[in-house]
Amino acid sequence: MSRHRGQQLLTALGTALLMCAVSVLGVSAGAANESSPIRQAVRQASGQKFTFGLWGDMPYAKAGVDPKIPALIESMNAANLAFSAFLGDIKDGSSLCTDDQFSNAIDRFSSFKAPMVYIPGDNEWTDCHRLNNGGYNNLERLEFMRTTMFSRLESFGQTKMMLEHQGAIGQPYVENTRWTYGDVVFVGVNIPRSNNNKVSSPEECTNLSARSEAECDADNVEYEARDAANISWLQESFRVAKRQGARGVMLIIQADPSFDLPETVLVNERDDPAFDGYTAFLSALAGETQAYTGQVVLVHGDTHFFKVDKPLFDQAHTLPNFTRLETFGSPNIHWVKVDVDPTDPDVFNFRPVIVPSNAASTW
Repeated sequence: MSRHRGQQLLTALGTALLMCAVSVLGVSAGAANESSPIRQAVRQASGQKFTFGLWGDMPYAKAGVDPKIPALIESMNAANLAFSAFLGDIKDGSSLCTDDQFSNAIDRFSSFKAPMVYIPGDNEWTDCHRLNNGGYNNLERLEFMRTTMFSRLESFGQTKMMLEHQGAIGQPYVENTRWTYGDVVFVGVNIPRSNNNKVSSPEECTNLSARSEAECDADNVEYEARDAANISWLQESFRVAKRQGARGVMLIIQADPSFDLPETVLVNERDDPAFDGYTAFLSALAGETQAYTGQVVLVHGDTHFFKVDKPLFDQAHTLPNFTRLETFGSPNIHWVKVDVDPTDPDVFNFRPVIVPSNAASTW
């Protein structure tokens, strides 16, 4: 059934999301059952170097890259990583948002030797209203993603790592996570493409979509509530980093928030209604970064091009301690290795890892 209980969820879920926007519950690793057989990854002591991996936006069935995924996982498993993180989009944007997309992703994530942390993308919930995705209800898919992918407090992977969650299991914002490894605080936040699920016009609401006007209104209620919760989680994470004396903070999201837009002097494209769903979060991020003495990295996927730069939030202000990293994505089935050295003023060193068997191309 394409609507999947969506109509029944609109009023109740939208109201619950708005009420939970800021007063969300932080769930810590200490809430886990002490008798659990989970093997927690050993946290390196302060001052020690470590290496982790980043990947996302794969596999896309339309790109025919499914057979390349095992080689990527083998490459990452051979790299002696402390952990890895997946930046969202477990499928492409034109395939059906069926339940088995999540079970297939869980199988992939479970084949990693080290802990593997999942951050949601747009293709698994935000864009599921599209006709070529099956015409699902966005908020029903969001609820299903939360209950399926965040049913436990720990990461995926054959060795697991306990995570903090902004919301309790089964509740809104459980997908926003945090963990500390060595001298770095890592933060996963549900910020997907398609303007962060903000609907800016009636035309956008119904274009190639099964959404009704009421569903678009509910999407905007969801966006407002989650945006407030995301900013609260961001601010709390910087407080944690300062309290711990962390040398760095890494934020991991799926969406490219369009840093490249404010590059003209007289026009600030940040006000474009196609991208303004990221503005409040970016403003909060700029403020927190400016008030933090360590290095801040925002990692995202979405547009599938490996990139490391220091984007301007606007023409008048540069944040020297802020770096953007964009990872590979389909059809380029590669990953990014990050070395952390707390004695290095830059803290993070980024290295693209090209998987040899996945590198063939024809011009």
